[in-house]
Amino acid sequence: MENVPSQKSAAQYLYPPSDPFDQRVLDVDDGHKVYVEQCGNPVGIPVVVLHGGPGGGCSPAMRRYFDPAVFRVVLFDQRGCGRSRPHASVVANTTWHLVDDIELIRKTLGIDRWIVFGGSWGATLALIYAQAHPTRVAALALRGVFLMTQPELDWFYGGGAGRFWPDLWDRFVQLIPEGERGDLIAAYHRRLFSGDMMTETKYARAWAQWENALAAMDSDGVTGESPADYARAFARLENHYFQHKGWLDADHQILALTDRLAEIPGVIVQGRYDMICPPVSAWTLSRQWPQGKLTLVGRAGHALSEPAISAELVRAMDRFGADRGRLGL
Repeated sequence: MENVPSQKSAAQYLYPPSDPFDQRVLDVDDGHKVYVEQCGNPVGIPVVVLHGGPGGGCSPAMRRYFDPAVFRVVLFDQRGCGRSRPHASVVANTTWHLVDDIELIRKTLGIDRWIVFGGSWGATLALIYAQAHPTRVAALALRGVFLMTQPELDWFYGGGAGRFWPDLWDRFVQLIPEGERGDLIAAYHRRLFSGDMMTETKYARAWAQWENALAAMDSDGVTGESPADYARAFARLENHYFQHKGWLDADHQILALTDRLAEIPGVIVQGRYDMICPPVSAWTLSRQWPQGKLTLVGRAGHALSEPAISAELVRAMDRFGADRGRLGL
């Protein structure tokens, strides 16, 4: 029998590490400065990478999903996280600010059309950006689909995932007084924006720990504490976006606007055992977006770093690289 991807490490499927050929900080608006880098082939197929969270930031590993001889890879840290400043700020930080930032990056770099690659919240943002600017998107590569709907938030912060991880769920819930547990997003919001750094860091670490513990299928639930700066930015931004339902006009807005994706080819890579973003969202999206070809990956959860997820994403991007002419790039 051939080895299945989960028997190998993710690194075995990725391209070698590379350094950026361009790094810059863009002044956007309202005092925000956004870190942007480019790597790979300066005249290659443009692809922009949208990280998760919100608030997760980019990492060097994200460069490795693309053949550096074929792709011009653009990565950036979204407002308030990673190397962007001000750190952990939610002022002028909404979905629509981020959509505008993506367009500013595209124009600044002189790119006409590009492939958009994103996972989890990055998939949400990729879909919203594509629906707002369909003529600028040559293709979509999505992983761990999240559609910013109330049922998805209820699953992860209302006890659904907690039925599979009752011990970790109890730890997450016990930090909140019983009278506030009916809305954990709001309860954590009050503490993450309390103005007291020790309180914000304590609850930020708990917020991040709950999510990180469920990311990979083979998780034993044991995670170390995230660095305080990272946890605070991640938790504050994610909670801020969820508290405001992503600033979408309707709960199922992304699905309602799938007609805007009609001319955009795409791939959807979804772990069958994703505890953070259950596969039903990816499945529903693929039913309403015929150009979006869904691959349900067995023996995989949510994390980008899971071997089977990494292998499928690299294959998908290699296929896009071979289809440069068809994509008009």
